[in-house]
Amino acid sequence: MVRSPKVLGILVLLAGALSAGAVHAASTITLPRAGQVGIGIQGGYGALLQSGRLGDTFGAGPTFAVRVRYRMRYERGLGLSFEGQQFDTRVDPGPAVTGDEKPEKLSLVTSGLEFYQMFDTRSRTVKMVMAGLGIAQGRVRLNDGETSFAEEDRAGDGSYLSLGAGIERFAFRSLAYDLSFRYLAVFQNGQANHDVQAALGLIFYAGE
Repeated sequence: MVRSPKVLGILVLLAGALSAGAVHAASTITLPRAGQVGIGIQGGYGALLQSGRLGDTFGAGPTFAVRVRYRMRYERGLGLSFEGQQFDTRVDPGPAVTGDEKPEKLSLVTSGLEFYQMFDTRSRTVKMVMAGLGIAQGRVRLNDGETSFAEEDRAGDGSYLSLGAGIERFAFRSLAYDLSFRYLAVFQNGQANHDVQAALGLIFYAGE
């Protein structure tokens, strides 16, 4: 039990300051509406499961993505996704040997369309699930410094399907943190490869 009037007064002032801060934070948030477009960037980390031709050779590495998201009615959204991923080999190929080039790093670039189903769009934290499809372009850097486009080096073009989930947490006006987790089935050279990733960034919704 608090007996000191001074201590009680300090507690009351502290509670009032915290309450005022929360009200001020909420008042600076401008939630996006249907018809608005968000532009976001994310950085993250991805890994190929050890299955398929890509996963047998390459493991994990960083990702960078640019995403454009259009808010639709009924808590839905439509987006464009452009992403670059880098995967290191599972085993160090060692120094370059003339006539014996080995894969050293895979660059995978994906470009596609995503559909979003959102939840709690009138709150600061919007939840969503997403599905997408598009094209995947693979390029392999060899241990001699050259870039390979050959199928035998796990390079080449293909397609992908994706599933994921994420949140938007609005911090100031129409600027939000964008956290997401995705699974991509990458179809290349007649085989499916399995890519899982997590990414965090920012997204800003422009006004109408």
